[in-house]
Amino acid sequence: MSLLTMQEILSESVAKHYAVGAFDTFDHSMTEAILRAAEGVDRPVILMVVEPLFQAPHFEWFFKYLVQRCEESTVPVALHLDHGFSFEGVMKAIRYGCTSVMMDGSNLPYAENVALTRKVVDVAHACGVTVEAEIGHVAGHEGNMLEGNVADESAFTKVEDARRFVEDTGVDALAIAFGTVHGVFKGEPRLDYERLKAIRETVSIPLVMHGGSGLSPEAFRKAVDNGINKINFFTGLSLGGANAIIKTVEERRKKLQFGDLVGAGMEGVSAIVREHIGIFGTQPLGR
Repeated sequence: MSLLTMQEILSESVAKHYAVGAFDTFDHSMTEAILRAAEGVDRPVILMVVEPLFQAPHFEWFFKYLVQRCEESTVPVALHLDHGFSFEGVMKAIRYGCTSVMMDGSNLPYAENVALTRKVVDVAHACGVTVEAEIGHVAGHEGNMLEGNVADESAFTKVEDARRFVEDTGVDALAIAFGTVHGVFKGEPRLDYERLKAIRETVSIPLVMHGGSGLSPEAFRKAVDNGINKINFFTGLSLGGANAIIKTVEERRKKLQFGDLVGAGMEGVSAIVREHIGIFGTQPLGR
């Protein structure tokens, strides 16, 4: 297969009522764990990176590997920038090979979010890159990931705002807030499925759910049934890989090497990716 845009990866998801998993990576082992899992079940996947990765040593080399690995994957893959917070960061992601970017102006006033997103859309589309953006705001942004977060109902996406935002910006996918949080939940998750359903009936492009870690399989399926097409999933993935390493250390004590730890973490990540691809109902493209 080839490296595709997110728009191509999600092209059948709305009509066929399924979602594609989007998983963050930050190194070679995480990347291989995610892609091998998708390849093992022959399903498309979205591989995501975050803007702080641009500050890592030799990140250019890592991006070269990412692009080549995605191009050589046996399943369709989109390489996506997750939560680009600046125009410059989004442009850097495009320059280094991302086929899809998220311009996250959800903390900005509506008019500023529209203006910045529209600017990104104009450039990205000229480069053949698709754009995701967010209206409303998902709690617990990229920082307080493990202590727990509570959804702020006042920041949930309004149906009319979703419709206007898509028309005003020309985005290819829309992230919405309806009760999920980044990181782990404090208390019991309560998702506003009626709001999601109303947005789905109003907006024709793929809808994105951020903050899925901690939801039950039933909650995921209900979100997909009501219109979600892309599901970002990282915290649960990272914790699962770490727990697999901890389990290996406890079971084998001192009789292990560095490679054993890496392998255990990779298998832990792969198992979670495989599980959630099934939960999301991801289908092969063009079949």
